[in-house]
Amino acid sequence: MDLRRYRTEDLPALSRLFGETVRRVNIRDYTPAQAEAWAAGEADLLTRDDWFRRLYTLVAEIDGRIAGYGNVDGTGYLDHLFVRWDCQGRGVATALCDALEEHCREMGLTAVTVHASKTALPFFLHRDYQVEREQQVPVRGQVLTNYAMRKTLNR
Repeated sequence: MDLRRYRTEDLPALSRLFGETVRRVNIRDYTPAQAEAWAAGEADLLTRDDWFRRLYTLVAEIDGRIAGYGNVDGTGYLDHLFVRWDCQGRGVATALCDALEEHCREMGLTAVTVHASKTALPFFLHRDYQVEREQQVPVRGQVLTNYAMRKTLNR
């Protein structure tokens, strides 16, 4: 697996990966209507090249194919962490999260925060993130549960 910085030409693949992951993976923890409302954000991502470039966005590749991506902003907020539905369980999320947390350490940050989906909650709990609160988030006419979480970074 290789990790690299985001490039503009990645945008269509990342948008598709986002939608497919929500529809195929997150569907196990959300209703079909909730998953579809969330996955509809796929179209919005196609207009967000500046956002991907502004954040520290990493892309994971396996055998030359995009397997996942993640990003973090300058405050340590981990905004996106998505792994292709057919690459789950291969260490992609772990590699991305390790690299994003290390980037935060290099910036001198002492913590990372995330709003984790029900699906991602066990992953982040295993990485020593602590739940600060459960949230109900409105998304295109649906309400999705997620968890505001925080991890103190070791130096």
